[in-house]
Amino acid sequence: MLYVKQIILIVLLFISATDAQMINRYGTTTGNFLEIGVDSEGSSMGEAFVAVTNNISSIYWNPAGLSSLKTPVLSFMSQPWLVGIDMTFTAGALIIPGVGNIGFGLTQMNYGDMDVTTLEYQEGTGEKFTASDMAATLTFSRKIVSWFAFGSNLKYIRSNIWHSSASAIAVDLGVLVNTKFFSFSGKEEDGMNIGMSISNYGTRMKFDGIDIYQPVDISEFEEGNYGDVAGQFRPSEWELPLIFRIGVALKPLVTSISELTVSADALHPNNNSESINLGAALDNKIPGVGVFSVRGGMKAIYMDNPEYGYTAGLGLKMFYLGNKFISIDYAYKAIGLLGNVHVYTLGFSF
Repeated sequence: MLYVKQIILIVLLFISATDAQMINRYGTTTGNFLEIGVDSEGSSMGEAFVAVTNNISSIYWNPAGLSSLKTPVLSFMSQPWLVGIDMTFTAGALIIPGVGNIGFGLTQMNYGDMDVTTLEYQEGTGEKFTASDMAATLTFSRKIVSWFAFGSNLKYIRSNIWHSSASAIAVDLGVLVNTKFFSFSGKEEDGMNIGMSISNYGTRMKFDGIDIYQPVDISEFEEGNYGDVAGQFRPSEWELPLIFRIGVALKPLVTSISELTVSADALHPNNNSESINLGAALDNKIPGVGVFSVRGGMKAIYMDNPEYGYTAGLGLKMFYLGNKFISIDYAYKAIGLLGNVHVYTLGFSF
């Protein structure tokens, strides 16, 4: 009875998350690269992945999902963005029997070289500057019982713009519940999954560096005064993009060779309107080879003025030496006026 009450409470939280209203706070956070989904599998399913995730990308979506790993894993993702912006995600995980699973992830966003301009040289001074973002994540995940897992992340976040930088510390928390309800195969492990996570709860970021020190003429209309008084800009402190996710996943089709998964996530961010993501994946076993997957989804349903649209992707997981594997995944994301983004992921266990 208590188990049923817990499920009802979770469903009510799901409903309230989708119905609640908030004042839009566009442009009020920093480190917004943390909102960009990593990994091709989750991205291709419309980022409706908080209740599905069971691979190394759980470090991003829901750290509780990392507990599903049975062997050590390494993964590398490349996500070329717009106008020469590149994003990468490198991750690894180890299995510690009797303790839990430990993971490490490194997210990097490189904005490329840009021209230095001034009021006097608006076409450029000939100098170049760069900007970049980075998040290093340490993850711990453990299954408490067969149907309940939790996980947590500790993250160090840093942003650099030329000679100035800002940093923050944040934590993520996640839970994953495998229920026996709505199991179309009759097996408990194929029942409805419920996942929840909160991401990027941490300190504020404030830029500092030699670029904020500039000479100032404190009385530019008065002749004879000293026009190069040492001045300092005072940057504001900015919050990180806090995101609460809750999702459900079902397997309406389970056969000896195919498995269909459908999922839905509700998102409550602190810098945008609430939205819903939808996704689906069809996994097909290839005898003697592995599993071939076809995926699709839609992101940001009900978001105010969304630029996001449909997503799609493919995946191939090839097994060797029993439960060891090599995986190759691809995702396509349509982002309206910003164009299309392609995500490539390579992973292997050992």
